[in-house]
Amino acid sequence: MAIERTFSIIKPDATDRNLTGAINAVIEQAGLRIVAQKRIRMSRAEAETFYAVHKARPFFGELVEMMTSAPVVVQVLEGENAVAKYREIMGATNPDSAAPGTIRKQFAKSIGENSVHGSDSVENAAIEIAQFFSGNEIVG
Repeated sequence: MAIERTFSIIKPDATDRNLTGAINAVIEQAGLRIVAQKRIRMSRAEAETFYAVHKARPFFGELVEMMTSAPVVVQVLEGENAVAKYREIMGATNPDSAAPGTIRKQFAKSIGENSVHGSDSVENAAIEIAQFFSGNEIVG
């Protein structure tokens, strides 16, 4: 199996409730390593760039507002098949549909306030990581 890196965001709905440590515990218990992490206040420009793929969708403005409403924790996770593994432990976008034990089942408030973001491919992970981290900030 390939060692990969993926990108994660612990979203404002989770940081507001002091869930960073609890979410990190789930990540680490699943066998992923947190090789970079920082708490930031995402700017409007950063959020619009990050979610540019959704710009034409009706929820874009609301998404940008939510992501800039409070601090987030951006992370680089590393492990075997990290992208797929993290998507599995995040759970379905809708917490009502998420499997027991997943981050979203345990912590999400709603489809919109679903506590975490994770990259959907190795290629997108590299792009997302580069938006928030320089190489010397990632310590494997």
